[in-house]
Amino acid sequence: MTNTQTPTADEQSGTDDGRQGEDAERPTVLVPLEVLEGESMPDGTSELLANARVILLGYHVIPEQTATEQAREQFGETAMKKLGEFAERLTAAGAAVETRLVFTHEEQATINRIIYEHDCLAVLVPNSIDDPESVLVAVRGTVGVERTTQLIAGLFAGTDVGVTLYHILGPEENEGDAETLLNGVRTDLVERGMRPEAVATRIEQTETPIDAIARVGEEHDAVVMGETDPSVTTFVFGMPSKQVSERFLGPVLVVQRERSEDGDEAN
Repeated sequence: MTNTQTPTADEQSGTDDGRQGEDAERPTVLVPLEVLEGESMPDGTSELLANARVILLGYHVIPEQTATEQAREQFGETAMKKLGEFAERLTAAGAAVETRLVFTHEEQATINRIIYEHDCLAVLVPNSIDDPESVLVAVRGTVGVERTTQLIAGLFAGTDVGVTLYHILGPEENEGDAETLLNGVRTDLVERGMRPEAVATRIEQTETPIDAIARVGEEHDAVVMGETDPSVTTFVFGMPSKQVSERFLGPVLVVQRERSEDGDEAN
C-alpha cells in the first residue's frame, strides 16, 4: 500500500511502510514512466525487480507556459492512481517501492535529479519479459564493476536466475586479459552470494559492440550494461542502451556511475 506524503510544488511521493532496515540492503533502481502518455509498467518488471528498492517515477512534461500546480490539479489524481497500481504489483512481488510523481518543464534535469537524490544504482529501460531466468551482463572493463556486481548480486543472489558475463575484446586486449577480468567479476559475485554454477562467462571480438550485445541478449531475458556517456539521461534514453533495448526488445538495466555529493562523476 502506498501512503501519500505532502507534495512539493511539482512533486508528489509515497513510500511503502515497514521495510526501512531491509531497504538499506537492496539495490536502488529507478523506473521512469511517462505515466500520462500511456506508458505502463511492462509485464515481468515486478519479477525482475522483486529484490530491489524501486523508485517508481511517473513524470509528465508540460509546456513552458503551463504552471506545474495547474497540471497537478488537473492530472495529479489520475497519475497517482496509475502509479499506485504499478506500485502494488511491485510490492506483491517483494520489492520495496517509493513512488514519485513529477510535472516538469525539463525532462532530462528532472530524471537526473531523481537519480542523484536517491543514489540510484541503476535505471531500468523497461520492456516486457516473462519471468526472468537468464540475464546478460555486458562488462566493459574495471570501471564501475563493483556497482555492477552489487546490482546483480542484490537482485539475483538466492534466486534461480543465471547470469552470463559478456566481454567484447578491445583493440589492444587479448583473451587472457579478458578471462582475468571476467573471472574476477565472477569471484566477486560468488562472494556476494551468487551460486558459482549460476555465473557463466563469454568473450567475443567484434567491431560492432551494440549489435553484438543486442544479438547475444536475444538468448537472455534481460541485459545489464554500464553507463558510458557523461550525460545520464542521454545514455538512458538515447545511445547506446536505447539502441540495445530497441533491438533486443527486452528490459535493459543501466548501471550508473558513482557520483560525488555535488552530482559530478566520482573519480
